[in-house]
Order: sequence, then structure tokens, then C-alpha cells
Amino acid sequence: MIDARTSPDGLPDDPTAGETAVRDAAAGETAVRDTAAGETAAGGDAAAGDDWTGCGRWAALAGDSAASLAVRAELLARWAEPHRRYHTRTHLAAVLAAVEPLAAEARDVAAVRLAAWFHDAVYDGRPGWDEERSAQLAQSRLPRCGVPAGRVAETARLVRLTAAHDTTGPGDGNGAVLCDADLAVLAGPGYADYARAVREEYAHVPGPLFAQGRAEVLRRLLATPTLYRTPRARDLWEERARANMTAELTVLLGKGA
Repeated sequence: MIDARTSPDGLPDDPTAGETAVRDAAAGETAVRDTAAGETAAGGDAAAGDDWTGCGRWAALAGDSAASLAVRAELLARWAEPHRRYHTRTHLAAVLAAVEPLAAEARDVAAVRLAAWFHDAVYDGRPGWDEERSAQLAQSRLPRCGVPAGRVAETARLVRLTAAHDTTGPGDGNGAVLCDADLAVLAGPGYADYARAVREEYAHVPGPLFAQGRAEVLRRLLATPTLYRTPRARDLWEERARANMTAELTVLLGKGA
């Protein structure tokens, strides 16, 4: 979404701009901790309720300079934009939590965690475009935090992978961990809430068209030999995720999808 904080190309001019949004982001951190617990239940060994978006965890990735803390505040403000229903701070915290039980599979887990922060930082409900702009945001912001150039490039690459979740190649541990963590919600006890929130984000799409499109996505996912790329994720989430998606697809088919 383009708002008053963005430049003509759709990205903010300065991470220190938008002081009201920054204050709102800081004030909302308690809500992140309170709401993340339910969704992070799908995170296996990850501790529900941990402050996954807190200053300490961010500083471990990007330092604690004024510029870095301003970037964190900007990201939290973006994840709290009012048009979001599923791609919210709760989802951000859940993905960060879901990375933890898979971390050993990643070559650069810091890049994976940074990619989780940025992977839907730009969200306008436009698949592909959102991920590209989010990757560009990472490329713009992370150098200001002092993140090494190689890690910035890897973070942006990982963000772009989340556009399809099916473009990770053999040996891409970083990509496998991020994509698996992003899909951990499919196995969560709050799957019905997740599906409802996705529908709300596409409220502008007529019901029959949404049902057809959603059913097609579910069929494609269910047709894959495995939903998850890492052995740990398959052990934790595969069976429950397939059951959740099959149940949703059954409902959609009952509506003529």
C-alpha cells in the first residue's frame, strides 16, 4: 500500500520518517506478544509467546544503531497497516518462531530471519509485485543498518522466493527453511482463522471467483509429493497441514468451486 510515507516509486524515502507510525509501532509491541502465541503453536519447538519481534532479537540481526532501530520501527508499522488481515504482525512473529526448529538446516539463518522480517513488508495484495517490492525494500534498508552486502543480497533473494514457494533448488537450505516457516500456518490449530483472514484480504473478489481460485491453490499444494522441504518441517507439520487443507477444499467444493 502506498501512503504518505512513500516516495513516487512506492518505497519510503527515509526510515525515520512517519514519526506517528513509529510511535504506533512501538506501542503495539505488547499486542504482538499477546497475539503471536496462538499462531506460533505450529512452530514445533519454538516457544509460544516469545517476543520474536523485540528489539533484542532485531539487534542481533541488524545492530542497535539509531538507523537500524528506525528500520525496525518502520517494518513494524508496515506490518500493522490497517488493510491487512492475515499478513499482520502476528504472521511475522509466527514465521520468525517457525524458523527456530528448522534453523540447523539453513546455511545463513540470520539472512533467513531478516527475510522473514521483509517478506511481506510491502503488501498490496498483488502476488509477485509485493514480493519484488519487499525485496527492494530490504536492499534499500539493510545497508543502512550495517548488514554486509552478501547477506543483504541473500535476504532479497529469499524474499523473492516467497512469491511462489516452489522455486527453491537442491541444496538451498536457506530457501527451504524460509518457505517452510512461511507455510507452517497450514498446520496450525488456528487454520480456520487463517483461511478467514485470507478471504478478508481478498474481500474485493466476488465469492464464486475467490472460491475457484482458492480451490485451485489448495489442489496444487495437495498434489505436491511433500508440502515442506526440510525433514524437520515434514515431521512437525505435513500431516496436519494436509488434513487442514483437505477440509477447507471439501467446504469450497461444496460451494461449487
